[in-house]
Amino acid sequence: MVRNAKLRKWFGFLLVLLLMMGSTSTLFRQFAGFPRELRLVQGEARELRLNMPVPATASVSESGILQVNGSPDTQVPVDLERPVSLRSEAIGQTSLTLKLFGKVPIKHVNVRVVPKIEVIPGGQSIGVKLRSSGVLVVGHHAVQADGKEVCPAEEADIRVGDYLTALDNRPIRSVRDVAEAVKEAGSSGRSLELTLMRDGKQRKVKIRPVYDKSEQMWRMGVYIRDSAAGVGTLTFYDPKHRFYGALGHVIADMDTGQPIRLGEGKIVHSSVTSIDKGQSGEPGEKRAIFFQEDRVVGNILKNTPFGIFGQLARKPEGGLYDRPVPVALSDQVKEGPAKILTVVEGQKVEAFDIRIVHVLKQKYPATKGLIIKVTDRRLLAKTGGIVQGMSGSPILQDGKLVGAVTHVFVNDPTSGYGTHIEWMLRDAGAFEKQTADSPVGESACSFPEFVI
Repeated sequence: MVRNAKLRKWFGFLLVLLLMMGSTSTLFRQFAGFPRELRLVQGEARELRLNMPVPATASVSESGILQVNGSPDTQVPVDLERPVSLRSEAIGQTSLTLKLFGKVPIKHVNVRVVPKIEVIPGGQSIGVKLRSSGVLVVGHHAVQADGKEVCPAEEADIRVGDYLTALDNRPIRSVRDVAEAVKEAGSSGRSLELTLMRDGKQRKVKIRPVYDKSEQMWRMGVYIRDSAAGVGTLTFYDPKHRFYGALGHVIADMDTGQPIRLGEGKIVHSSVTSIDKGQSGEPGEKRAIFFQEDRVVGNILKNTPFGIFGQLARKPEGGLYDRPVPVALSDQVKEGPAKILTVVEGQKVEAFDIRIVHVLKQKYPATKGLIIKVTDRRLLAKTGGIVQGMSGSPILQDGKLVGAVTHVFVNDPTSGYGTHIEWMLRDAGAFEKQTADSPVGESACSFPEFVI
């Protein structure tokens, strides 16, 4: 008996050695492909395969989080010739170690169990209105003074992309604040102390307004904006916590490319009136109108690389789904058929066929995680594919919400990018909310600008 046990042990070691040496074998590929990290939704089951004809022990570091082959024990005998069944029981982190003959570690997997999240897919067309925190410098202009052109802002090292946040230590809330302060300082013959934000750092500069004789106004030589408005698509809504996500990408200034520093914002009802069909080299666009603007649908609390987020006053109307559906983690999305929900006429949300042609494996949040292609003939005939204003259209696969449309390929409007829904949910704070419960082509935006 002892001799047979030793032989089996040495046979196991030899098998592992041969496995590691035989890099072209199926067994080696399975061994090498065995995950080092694994994320599971609470209550989800998963099988891991090694297909090795040897006994082992599965050792779980933390009890109560993960079951192996249906057992709650932290030490479970397993036959590696058969699939190892895992089931997540509670939110948390643990590690799984496979040991040959219960002694020799051959595989170690870090396992993270995340909350089960279900949300209602959107697809509704929404109007987006933002007011920035401070005002954004979008350009310089020359001021006619004493027979020559000057630009006080350039001389004071105020740059395009800077946010002006305070004048003489008084907060700037709108372009009107700047205009009034410039007029008052110019008339008094004094300089202004201007506070600005650049690359996340605060700076203070002195600037002296100049009287523009041609326009008979006091100027400091900058074009500025304090607001933005545009059309996008609602991605999801959580009826339990009343938060939403939309767009799937950041709202940025069209001239500077700078993300808008959110001061306040709201979303309102929108209706699609027509479509400018996309073609190679010319992305199409949804044309839409805002209506019932006094009836605010929700607020905007965040403007991040993965969209806009906030709370809705009530459950959104006109969607195809009345009840929440599960969401997929980024590593659960696969290439193949899927659907998007969007509006191409009026306020009617429709489902259209697409294909996920490539999934970028992302361990950490990053934009452009999916490459998609529109295959639906109706949508191709109506829009030519993906158009501006479609950003945020939810992507569903196998009954799960997996992502959102974000960008169109300029030279091929039938194709574009999507973002994983997991990253949108993280920015919305969904995982934190669920854990605590355990007792927004790019959207077409117009930006009014002012000259000071």
